[in-house]
Amino acid sequence: MVSSVIPIVDLSPFFRDGDHQGDKNKAMEAIGQACSEYGFFQIVKHGVKHDLMSQALHLSKTFFEYPDEEKLKSSPGSEAPLPAGYRRQPKHSQDKNEYLLLFPPQSNFNVYPKNPPEFREVFEEIFSHLTRTGILVESILNECLGLPPNFLKEYNHDRSWDFMTALHYFPATKIENNGLSEHEDGNLITFVFQDEAGGLEVCKNGEWIPVTPAEATIVVNVGDVIQVLSNNKFKSATHRVVRPEGRSRYSYAFFYNLQGDKWVEPLSQFTNEIGEPPKYRGFLYKEYQQLRMRNKTHPPSRPEDVIHITHYAIST
Repeated sequence: MVSSVIPIVDLSPFFRDGDHQGDKNKAMEAIGQACSEYGFFQIVKHGVKHDLMSQALHLSKTFFEYPDEEKLKSSPGSEAPLPAGYRRQPKHSQDKNEYLLLFPPQSNFNVYPKNPPEFREVFEEIFSHLTRTGILVESILNECLGLPPNFLKEYNHDRSWDFMTALHYFPATKIENNGLSEHEDGNLITFVFQDEAGGLEVCKNGEWIPVTPAEATIVVNVGDVIQVLSNNKFKSATHRVVRPEGRSRYSYAFFYNLQGDKWVEPLSQFTNEIGEPPKYRGFLYKEYQQLRMRNKTHPPSRPEDVIHITHYAIST
């Protein structure tokens, strides 16, 4: 295990009045470098109150401690593009967790738990805060990539496919500790905050780096869509969750997503305009999401058969 620290970036210059371009440039330089190297960084002073994050974690812990009968009252319907509501990973899955998945507050797909009674209000508040964080970080990535102003914002203007999961990882046993298998995220940007149990690890140069929990810190990683659009200039981070022994782990993951009918392919700024061949063929985003969902509902018997973004890679 390497001891490298995931970069921590202060976003306060983007919230302060006045000209703080020098501080903004410093933050953008750190983010651009992290995304080029391994697609992970951490943010502080990001506009989401620490008390709100703590309260959300506390309420999720309360929910997951309820008996299955109570949790299953929030089971998902079948209409959503992803199963909104409560789910536990199937017994045959290598991933040992349960989760509650919800779309934006105005979505008709959501199945909120009735208990704890404060959960919905807190969840919706933190969802709105993280949406704003996503818009800000997306604009920073837009500039780091040298794209025209507001390019990503206009490309990805529909927020209806964003979703957030509250996660509970069961304590590790003596013989296995896998919480979430090694993977990359299929969306644009993911935001994670975790309790003090830790367990999140990111892969850099073949080594696993633990992301140590820190108060009021949000972990950010770039997903497959950004990797494809940038033609591999920015990396989709490989990461996993290792369960601690003797205790549960609680976290939230917010997925800043893409509308399903969007076409995804390397942008001309990173191919034709600089004489580089595209490294991926184009695809409809919802088709990729369906393939990834099948990975979860019908896990292949061989790890090499799991669908990754390499499914669309162009061999050279």
